[in-house]
Amino acid sequence: MTGPRVAIIYGSVAEHETMSQVGAMLGRFGVPYDETVISPHRSPRALFEWCAELEPRGIEVVVAGGGVNASLAGVVASHVTMPVIGVPLRGGGVAGVDSLLAMTAMSAGVPVACVGLDHSTNAAVLAVQILAVGDPDLRAQLAQFKDTFEQAAVTQF
Repeated sequence: MTGPRVAIIYGSVAEHETMSQVGAMLGRFGVPYDETVISPHRSPRALFEWCAELEPRGIEVVVAGGGVNASLAGVVASHVTMPVIGVPLRGGGVAGVDSLLAMTAMSAGVPVACVGLDHSTNAAVLAVQILAVGDPDLRAQLAQFKDTFEQAAVTQF
């Protein structure tokens, strides 16, 4: 497959610094992705159209970041059948806790997998783990990544 397998979306260019780490980690695994900014509040029709095009384009997982746009992951999840991983971002009046709660308190039947506040790299690793279910090469890369990660943690002590 040559097209993107993961779609990264967030609601504001102010969130780019944190969300760009998703692409950087996906790149380490050679997973093609695309990245876009669409506000669910200011551009709801554009978001709906974007969601409708995901499956025909071959997208398998969506990573959606939201701070003030905390609803973005849930809105995307309500329109697609593929896994959606939410990245709650710090910001707003309660430092991102509202985003975290919004992503974890989705209605029954509209799940959003959620990582910790600003943990965009964990969202990327989770996306790779999802893709690796049907991809032996990715599984092997993940095993090596985990081994390297473990060795680095052991040498820090």
